[in-house]
Amino acid sequence: MYPREVVNEALRLHAQGWTDRRVAESVGVSIWTVRHWRTGRRRGPRQESYREDRTTYCPLCAGAPLDENAYAYLLGLYLGDGHIVRARKGTYLLAIYCSAIYTDLVEECRSSVRAVFPVKPFTREKPGCTVVQAVSKHWPCIFPQHGPGPKHSRLIKLDAWQQEVVRAHPQQLIRGLFHSDGCRATNRVRRMVSGEWKYYEYPRYSFSNTSKDIHTILGDTLDQVGAKWKLVWVPTKAAHHQDTGTLSVAKRDSVALLDTFIGPKS
Repeated sequence: MYPREVVNEALRLHAQGWTDRRVAESVGVSIWTVRHWRTGRRRGPRQESYREDRTTYCPLCAGAPLDENAYAYLLGLYLGDGHIVRARKGTYLLAIYCSAIYTDLVEECRSSVRAVFPVKPFTREKPGCTVVQAVSKHWPCIFPQHGPGPKHSRLIKLDAWQQEVVRAHPQQLIRGLFHSDGCRATNRVRRMVSGEWKYYEYPRYSFSNTSKDIHTILGDTLDQVGAKWKLVWVPTKAAHHQDTGTLSVAKRDSVALLDTFIGPKS
């Protein structure tokens, strides 16, 4: 018989997405023992208390601690290119759409999901896209912006507790938004100077989204860190499409500031 602390630690690590082998090496038992614990065999009546504890990880419902740094980043990813849909048995599916070519960002998204909730994220491949998904009953709790229809069709406003998290971790929210619906690129322009065309290049951060509320959230957060930005709305000719807003950060000092915590995607 192993101490209850060892069993509970093994189950906790498994709930965070660790493999049986990695859990076994961490707690110092055999992989078969971990599999017995995980599948429910050799579990005494008192060990059932851990199964109840696993439902108390929600910061809003149970007052559980929240990794605010990871949450601010995940909030940016969700607002930029994520959604929540109802799954079976009263659960919800969180889906974050990531570009398949940026494998490091896909892994950072997975890590952020695990840090916020002790759930095991999984991925689904689509053309040019990797969708990071995870199931929980509590996604609507910590993402109260969830609702029917696309985000640009409804009010998107941060709750008071979310605003406190963003004020404490503004850089992480900005990172999440630019990593989802943004980019860092080289802007090329030409100008007539003294009768001759001059060509200029400069780096610029751009964020495109159809929700005016999300642009407001990003703009306010950029103001907090001291970055200058400009927002331009581009009307669309298609009646069934929403106008797209592009927020850009092009001032040299502001780009240098964002480079310190965002940088090129990889």
